[in-house]
Amino acid sequence: MIDDTIKQIEARIQNADTLAPERRRELLELLSKLKAETGELAKTHTEQAESIVGFTQVSTYEAMRAEQDPQLLTLSTEGLRKSVAEFEQTHPKLAQVVNTISTTLSNSGI
Repeated sequence: MIDDTIKQIEARIQNADTLAPERRRELLELLSKLKAETGELAKTHTEQAESIVGFTQVSTYEAMRAEQDPQLLTLSTEGLRKSVAEFEQTHPKLAQVVNTISTTLSNSGI
């Protein structure tokens, strides 16, 4: 499930017409890191890893909508940040990647 969801997110990023090439590269690199980190987390915390990837998908969707709703984007990125909060001590790289993705999507300016 995690791999399928990440592939869907990658496709959304690849197909975003209004996304600058450098922002696209940045998000795809972050997504690659997220895949590795959630893969590790899923070995011991499957549901939490799926939740993190799910919130990443929703946040990406909200950031790349043709008609953005700033409130929905804020809610989805806040959910993404909260989905990883309990792992900040045990999985600091994961928390860092998620926070960077969240910030990047919030500031995407699409």
